Amino acid sequence: MRYLTQRAIAFLPTLFGVSVLIFLAIRLVPGDTITAMLGTEAGMLTDVQRASLEAYFGLDKPPFEQYVVWLGNALQGNLGLSVRHGAPVLDVILSRFPVTLQLALMALTIALIIGIPLGVLSAVKHNSFVDLIGRLVALIGLATPAFLLGTLIIYVLSVVFRYLPNSGDYVRFNEDPLLNVQQMIFPAFTLGFPFAASVMRTTRSAMLEVLGQDYIRTARSKGLREGNVVTQHALRNALIPVITLVGVELGYLLGGTVIIEEIFALPGIGRLVYNAISQRDYALVQGIALFVAFNFILINLLVDVIYTMIDPRVSYAKSA
Repeated sequence: MRYLTQRAIAFLPTLFGVSVLIFLAIRLVPGDTITAMLGTEAGMLTDVQRASLEAYFGLDKPPFEQYVVWLGNALQGNLGLSVRHGAPVLDVILSRFPVTLQLALMALTIALIIGIPLGVLSAVKHNSFVDLIGRLVALIGLATPAFLLGTLIIYVLSVVFRYLPNSGDYVRFNEDPLLNVQQMIFPAFTLGFPFAASVMRTTRSAMLEVLGQDYIRTARSKGLREGNVVTQHALRNALIPVITLVGVELGYLLGGTVIIEEIFALPGIGRLVYNAISQRDYALVQGIALFVAFNFILINLLVDVIYTMIDPRVSYAKSA
């Protein structure tokens, strides 16, 4: 508990540093909120009109003061106003986040279902034909770009089967669960298959190391079944690097997969940030970046907690 408290305290300065970088990066982008909102008509503003708008958006203040105001509002859940959507940034983000969350969780599930069994099997059947097939599948998954796999899936479905998984008419899960899963399964597989290759290689490597440990030989010498040795003793201790990989990858997935969401026309965070950048909706870009950073840091904290649940040897009591 003390360790979690320390990590939670460290959470705040990390997020503060990220917020500073995000704020500065946005300010380095050419243009401003007024130009983004009015477009070419911004050049027709008089000096008085521009000064009035700058005062309204707080652009007349020094950068440090702008940051303090923005940070204070952010701590209260106010990330600003999206000039393109005409709504609070946080509301826009939360309306799109469920799509990205579902896509990430489905991709993660597919990756674990494929990657862990294949990695365990390859390690147990080390240097056999099964191991060769597993490594070949992993190599194909790592070498195939997600956008290419997604394009091929759409091509085969549309040309061969005359079926489009999503032609811009996305349906949410609470509206029609079956149709929603049909629309999401293919983009989830597009993301999950390359991820499964990484999970497989990590699982295989960790299992090979664990299977050579003394306590595994001891368990076998006691007459335990090989299945019990592999699942109850070896696999559980080999999951630490897999969990680390899952935590990092899930953080990236929750940040939005721009290309896949664009290919499959999914209204998620990735597509939202792409449109926000192209439309120069700086408040929205800034808010999404901070939201993604928050999720990434939170996931890493949860991964540390899961370590202790998976492997009893991992304890933070002494370090605390």
